[in-house]
Amino acid sequence: RMLPGTTVQEALDALELSLGSLDRVEPPDFTVLANETEVIVTRVREEFEVEQVVIPYEKQLQPSEFLSVDETQPLQLGDSGLQEITYRRVFEDGVEVSKTPIKSVIVKEAVAQIMLVGVQTSHTPLPIPGRLVYLSDGNAWMLEVTTANRSPVVSTGDLDGRVFSLSGDGEWLLFTRRAEAGDVINTLWAVQVGNPEFEIDMQVENVVHFADWEPGSDSRIAFSTVESRQAAPGWQANNDLSLRNFSINGWMARPEVVVETNSGGVYGWWGTDFVYAPDYLRLAYAGPDRVGVLDLALETQTTVLEITPLQTRSDWAWVPGVQWGPDGKVLYTVNHAPPPGAVLPEESPIFDLTAIPLEMGSPVALVLQVGMFAYPLPSPLQPHPSGENAYQVAYLQAIFPTQSDTSRYRLMVMDRDGSNQRELFPPSEALGIEPQREWGVWSPEPLGGSGNYTLAILYQGNIWLVDAATGEAWQVTGDGRINRVDWR
Repeated sequence: RMLPGTTVQEALDALELSLGSLDRVEPPDFTVLANETEVIVTRVREEFEVEQVVIPYEKQLQPSEFLSVDETQPLQLGDSGLQEITYRRVFEDGVEVSKTPIKSVIVKEAVAQIMLVGVQTSHTPLPIPGRLVYLSDGNAWMLEVTTANRSPVVSTGDLDGRVFSLSGDGEWLLFTRRAEAGDVINTLWAVQVGNPEFEIDMQVENVVHFADWEPGSDSRIAFSTVESRQAAPGWQANNDLSLRNFSINGWMARPEVVVETNSGGVYGWWGTDFVYAPDYLRLAYAGPDRVGVLDLALETQTTVLEITPLQTRSDWAWVPGVQWGPDGKVLYTVNHAPPPGAVLPEESPIFDLTAIPLEMGSPVALVLQVGMFAYPLPSPLQPHPSGENAYQVAYLQAIFPTQSDTSRYRLMVMDRDGSNQRELFPPSEALGIEPQREWGVWSPEPLGGSGNYTLAILYQGNIWLVDAATGEAWQVTGDGRINRVDWR
């Protein structure tokens, strides 16, 4: 018997009953016992067990124009994943009362099975000048003579599309391929288009924004690099520029550093874009806060347009596209214009397509409220009946200009001075173009049938040819997997 005023805990101690950390007692151990109070001790224990669960792989069908209708071919074999789930099991007096998942770890991701399925193509073959190359599912293809004449250039499936550029004579393709090493984003390569077995490793890593052929050369390139980072966007830009000579026998010169690694100005962590002038002696550059000209002969950098950086409030920075007129006298870009009302300048939704004359005069806004992703693209020189060498400028016009970061766009063309602005593609009732920096390319010469220059553009993952004079358009591909195109 217990003395009056004894607590539950004192009673347990007197009976030499110890409680585990999970055991329960009713009533609570601080309760003072009354006559004939019943004390119930529940022995509680826990166990942890790990169960492995197989994650089934997804099955995907991918249309392909290179197989017969309904023919299938594996592109990627499926592989199940593995998940480990840790459970906490609780037992009371030897009876299991709960089983609760407390931790889940994906040991191995499932790999989707991808099957190519042949689709019918009903696109009329068109004669084309030069060579047109495009990137589809990590592979490079070439069209030559007609759009029906297709041949593979690189079939390894690992091209990432960061760089995809034909040399001026169409003989070589400069491209980047994904790297297997975790701290390397990609590597830079060149392939001889007419001899796809002949590839050259340019021994350059981490090229995100720029690499290209020097105009008139197929043995000298320029490139800019970044440093790989775990945090978004995945890199820290060096904002540098180097040149490298090479030969087809494997000789590779040491890089010639033209611009040392630097901060790149406001939001310079994102990076700087470069583009060669037609004379190969200059490059234009564009960053989030400026457009300028780099003179290789004079070794000078000159800012020709200061831009109010856009505050994106995200892990990306807006960089205006910049391109040279074919005579090398004018730069075309997009300027971040002052906002209406009380909006902060860095949050302005207004963007104007702007021409920058380099020999005399000030920047001129040619198209107001064009949208941030207009990416102007001048045509080759086109002889005018008067004898003057004229040219046109194609660009993307935002359907909703004050919401141009999310808006779709339409293809427009105008004369070099901003006059004669015309909408080309797609038709007004069709879905607009999803903008990207490398949205298209001019034909190197007029097409034989029409005698007009033509634009090869990317629309809904396919290549379309659009007559710059009439707006007539022809679909060239149909598998919806294309993300880069070039034409020389």
